[in-house]
Amino acid sequence: MAHLASGRRRALALPAGLALLASLGFLPGSATAEPPGAPAQAAGPDLSYVVNTRTDHRTLESVRHAISRAGGSVVISYDKVGVIVAHSDDPDFARTVRRARGVDSAGATRTAPLPAQSTTDVGTPLKLSAQQQKALAAQASPGEDPYEPLQWDLKAIKADKAHHKTLGSPAVTVAVIDTGVDDTHPDIAPNFDRRASVNCVAGKPDTTDGAWRPTAEESPHGTHVAGEIAGAKNGIGITGVAPGVKVAGIKVGTTAGFFYTEAVVCGFMWAADHGVDVTNNSYYTDPWYFNCKDDPDQKALVEAVTRASRYAERRGTVNVAAAGNENYDLTSHSITDSSSPDDGAPGTRTVDPSKCLDIPTQLPGVVTVAATGARNLKSSFSNYGLGIVDIAAPGGDSTAYQPPEAPATSGLILGPVPGGGWAYMAGTSMASPHVAGVAALIKSRHPHASPGVVKALLAAEADRLACPVPYDIDGDGVVDAVCKGGRVHNGFYGPGLVDALHAVTR
Repeated sequence: MAHLASGRRRALALPAGLALLASLGFLPGSATAEPPGAPAQAAGPDLSYVVNTRTDHRTLESVRHAISRAGGSVVISYDKVGVIVAHSDDPDFARTVRRARGVDSAGATRTAPLPAQSTTDVGTPLKLSAQQQKALAAQASPGEDPYEPLQWDLKAIKADKAHHKTLGSPAVTVAVIDTGVDDTHPDIAPNFDRRASVNCVAGKPDTTDGAWRPTAEESPHGTHVAGEIAGAKNGIGITGVAPGVKVAGIKVGTTAGFFYTEAVVCGFMWAADHGVDVTNNSYYTDPWYFNCKDDPDQKALVEAVTRASRYAERRGTVNVAAAGNENYDLTSHSITDSSSPDDGAPGTRTVDPSKCLDIPTQLPGVVTVAATGARNLKSSFSNYGLGIVDIAAPGGDSTAYQPPEAPATSGLILGPVPGGGWAYMAGTSMASPHVAGVAALIKSRHPHASPGVVKALLAAEADRLACPVPYDIDGDGVVDAVCKGGRVHNGFYGPGLVDALHAVTR
């Protein structure tokens, strides 16, 4: 099996020996900020917290005062969902504020002091010789972008045929909640939605122009995802699944590469209050891979993100998320998690994913996406589970798991990266944007469809994929995962592989 470069961004780093490495809100008045509270009585690391409460004005005011008395300062209060973001260096802050009247739950969003430190991973740029570029041009059909012949993933979901019918509507916006989007890239600039873009890293919206862009030190992940969804059909580079819709960047990943709860809450709230039709979420919320509800801190994180994602859905947003890259059976009652907390000193613990949730992908209402490779088999790394996976889409895989006649790059997903280049990546991070793109095509065809209707159409229009028996993807005689269910619905693919052509014709 290939190894992860980062579990936070759900893109897979394949072995270095491969020729090409795969890398990888609010409306005015909807949130209120408060002045700093009383200084902490006991010195400790400065941490960020979420405090969940009821949404009536009296309770919110009471809890904000309680936060101050407990030695915290309010950063922002998302009154519509009763989630308050606070900072404190008092080690007893969470325990103290949980006792306050009106507080449902409260917990630290990190274990490392502000700001957390880590490393980032980057993709390997696409490099083609003049001869290769000439060969590609010869392969391209009339109307195709120059790199489209390398996009096996578009053909796998019939997006190339769907584009003959429609490219999608510019009235539809997909928000990429991720590491930031380079809106200056020629494949993204024509479709970029500035109004719906923001930086949410600090847990509150930063609308400074360009704040949604990744810096040179940050991951290209979000830019790649944005291009997969809505890369313009403009005679340059690649083509997105829905090249006629708008794409926005909601930056929630820190420079160190962490996706903390306060940023994710801000992202969903911003999307909801700015008319976003679809969000793509190719990450898990740090620092815990699984958040166990019997832990008071982790319970609060689940509650906060659930409130924000459900609020977005109530406002008409379809939330799509990557299933994860560890080849976990998410219906198992025993998974060993050795990566958490990933911003401090990880330990080893055994968790039950029915009680300890990977957020946002396991939250109610979120479309959970598993990945497939070029052979339409579950990607070697993709998480799975009957009743967990809602649909499958191309996410790529190691070239070792591809047909021998395929070119070396065919197992990976091509997309744009900051600075005007392109790179190959793989992961459920790459599968999720294919589904987000098809959801955008459905919204283009059915503009008044509710999130529930869009999700039902995604499932009804999918191409059925039966369980492979046995699933021995590397051919070594050992079963690599067990698929439960039948052809109509199973743990590897849900109802099947997402279908862009059906989305625009049925």
